[in-house]
Amino acid sequence: MALLATNYHNIYTSELWTMVGEYVCTLSKELQQRAKEEINEDPARRAADIEHIRDWLKHQPHIRARTDDWTILRFLRGCKFSLQRTKEKLDMFYTCKSLCPEWYKNRDPQDKKMRAILELGTCLPLPGYDHKGRKVILTRWGRINPSIVLVNELMRAATLVIDVCLEEDEVESVTGLVMIEDCDCLSFSHVAAFTPTFAKKASTLFQEGYPMRPKGLNYINTPAAFDTVFNIFKSFMKEKMKKRVHLHGNDLESLHRQVPKEVLPVEYGGTNGTVEEITKYWLERVDARRDWLLEDEKYGVDESKRPGKAKTSADLFGIEGSFRKLTVD
Repeated sequence: MALLATNYHNIYTSELWTMVGEYVCTLSKELQQRAKEEINEDPARRAADIEHIRDWLKHQPHIRARTDDWTILRFLRGCKFSLQRTKEKLDMFYTCKSLCPEWYKNRDPQDKKMRAILELGTCLPLPGYDHKGRKVILTRWGRINPSIVLVNELMRAATLVIDVCLEEDEVESVTGLVMIEDCDCLSFSHVAAFTPTFAKKASTLFQEGYPMRPKGLNYINTPAAFDTVFNIFKSFMKEKMKKRVHLHGNDLESLHRQVPKEVLPVEYGGTNGTVEEITKYWLERVDARRDWLLEDEKYGVDESKRPGKAKTSADLFGIEGSFRKLTVD
């Protein structure tokens, strides 16, 4: 796994930003040009845009946010440098964090229960990037026993890994990411856990809060129980995301047409290490980021200080009107 780890870090080192206290670009010239063309990034204006958002955050009494250059830049990139959209997404991100404590509190990677979930490899960013330079994240939620692991515990482990990945990976902030959802072992017991309420919360968080740019969603090894879960989640997807969904069934060749073998683990017909090796790698990375993860719990919102009307879980995650759109037969 040493080769994978070396390849994984050779184009970005988040430690740089910590040491110098300001953003240091580690992108290749090609990716810097891509950032200009695809997400409107202007190196001459970048520092001013970061400072504008930092100043705005300082004047939001309800938001407790990270204000380092890198965090702000990730949100700017995720919003194609629209200052207004960046402000809205930052507010939504920290609001979701506070309204979902079951996903964002107690994220200690060395906690016994958390460790057991992480060791299952249920959420794995894969080493390197695909043929379009995008990060690929593999999830294998069917690996848990739903009578032992609660769905909120599963999501807590997933956000832990994803947050570390996004913090450490500058390339993804420009090129976006692709998801592979391995539905193998998904049973009707899992379906009972993936409720419409859970689906709505997850969809709101990742579509409205995170500064990610999802470019594709691939489902593989879909069992009989899959349609029920998929229809629930699909009802909360944006139209743009629905068009980026690819259903592969049990056909790995179909998957390879979307995600090349070079970025996939050997278990998926690829050449990019094994699931066991990649799982071990991410155990090492989250351990290295343990202090950062524990500190991260202090960031969020205080609704009692929000100008105007305070937001509630019902405001963000209410699903009453959405049930009319569900087709789970």
